[in-house]
Amino acid sequence: MDSTKNTDVLDLANLYKDSVKADDRPGFSGFIIAKEKLFDIAKDLRDKYGYDYLSCVSGVDYPETNSMEVVYHAYRSSGGSALVFKTQVERVDPMEVPSLISIWPGVDLQEREIWDLFGIKFAGHPDLRRILMWEGFEGHPMRKDWKEAFYEEEAKPLKSRWPDGNHKYAEAKAAYGDNINFEAGFDPEKWTPTDPEEALYSALKKYQTEDVDGIKTDHLLINMGPQHPSTHGVFRAVVILDGEEIVSLKPVMGYLHRNHEKIGERNTFLQNIPFTDRLDYFNSMYSAWGYSLAVERLLGLAVPERAEYIRVIFGEMSRIQNHLILFGMLWNDLGAYFTPALYAFEERELMLDIFEAVSGSRMMCNYHRFGGVVRDIDPASMQKIKELVYERLPRKIEEFDRLLSENEIFVSRMKGIGYLSPEDCLAYSVSGPTLRAAGIPYDIRRAEPYGVYDRFEFDIPLRYNSDLLDRYLVRIDEIKQSVRILQQALRDIPEGPVLTGKPSYQIKVPAGETYGRVEAPKGELGYYVVSNGKGNPYRYKIRTPSFVNVTSVEKMCVGTKIADFVTILGMVDIVLGEVDR
Repeated sequence: MDSTKNTDVLDLANLYKDSVKADDRPGFSGFIIAKEKLFDIAKDLRDKYGYDYLSCVSGVDYPETNSMEVVYHAYRSSGGSALVFKTQVERVDPMEVPSLISIWPGVDLQEREIWDLFGIKFAGHPDLRRILMWEGFEGHPMRKDWKEAFYEEEAKPLKSRWPDGNHKYAEAKAAYGDNINFEAGFDPEKWTPTDPEEALYSALKKYQTEDVDGIKTDHLLINMGPQHPSTHGVFRAVVILDGEEIVSLKPVMGYLHRNHEKIGERNTFLQNIPFTDRLDYFNSMYSAWGYSLAVERLLGLAVPERAEYIRVIFGEMSRIQNHLILFGMLWNDLGAYFTPALYAFEERELMLDIFEAVSGSRMMCNYHRFGGVVRDIDPASMQKIKELVYERLPRKIEEFDRLLSENEIFVSRMKGIGYLSPEDCLAYSVSGPTLRAAGIPYDIRRAEPYGVYDRFEFDIPLRYNSDLLDRYLVRIDEIKQSVRILQQALRDIPEGPVLTGKPSYQIKVPAGETYGRVEAPKGELGYYVVSNGKGNPYRYKIRTPSFVNVTSVEKMCVGTKIADFVTILGMVDIVLGEVDR
């Protein structure tokens, strides 16, 4: 739906006549709001017009017009398409727009990311620090004039490698040590900071020191990670404790950051599909779907029916194996032996066997293409899928459900822990099973259907206590609904081609913008893509559920015991490829 035709926003445009205008660039949509009125209009959008879920915040650099843009995608939790609104600033330091963190706290990490990668400051943000790059990093790497180490050209294919094929290692073109630039006068060998992480630690100090019987209480600062096994990768949480109780927490990330989005803007459109597999490396069959949707919309490209059904089949299998591996690792987080994890891994491995047979790879499947999928499901693999879906999985899921759900130690460690109110879930832009465990029936497959999901009968599982136990139970219910969808898809899948047109290495995408989003196993996975009509994305932004859902971790943890942090983080179900990108 075109945001400019939304009657609520037309009403707002009339109210703020001098501050709101339609984005009339060819291929673009939404409204451009003067930054002086951004806060007031955003508050009206939430309070008066019901856009209570701000999904995605993106930055875009337009040096040719000497401007930068912040793009917001807002939704109603009752369903429907996005309302897109934007604000622009001149490309001159300092660039500053109002922070919307007091309206939608879920923008916290996203605003920090835009400041880090673009240099746009958000006035009123309480903790505007770098988030993916380190504090001594020079520049803002998503700006169009920023050049990475060993830079050759703006876009691929690189002339040094194509068409002549004369390949040289980029490292040979620069002396060792020249791949890092420091600010003028900065010498890392002579730098001796008095307090290396004062900015981080001062942001934690939100508690009040107490004086009990003349004795001041002492708070303990500890680091969970980045090497701690409970953090599921190189993720760090800095925690302040009062005894065993968490009083403040800050996530620290970026240890795995490789600037996926900058690489994506150097790549051709097609070259990005294998890179999407590396985001959530447990779910490559789903990770490329949102990107494919976005580019297909810009191309106006239809997908064959059989390919749509195949995308659903492998997408729902990915959802099942994602939840199973979470259950297995959850036992590890709780301190149990690895045996339950092996029980979950067994079912996952059977599904990966099928992924490998069809795509050629177990984890990085590279299976989606614009206009369908790369190849059809062979008869032997189709038979294995049917055996899994109709016979093995329903039985195994019931066994797994009994193994965990009726274990009193498991229940006691999960029940009532990590509470997050429904209002806070929406405010913090939480998506996926965590949102539905708070009783909010928001699932993109229903709220804004894509593919052929509107042809299937399935329920959106809900729970209402919004604790760890309900987040686990919602996932059990989701697996059962995925089996239900799979059975219908296998029954109804038509014959026919699986790809529109002929495979092409290089395509030119019409100029414009789009946002493709899917209900991935961990929550909303979205791709904001801007094309300038050439063969490479002008802007390639990824809204990952792991990164945004981390915003709510402190809210879940404050007031709980430090031992519960491990389980709370585990049930958020993050993967560091998505967090850091």
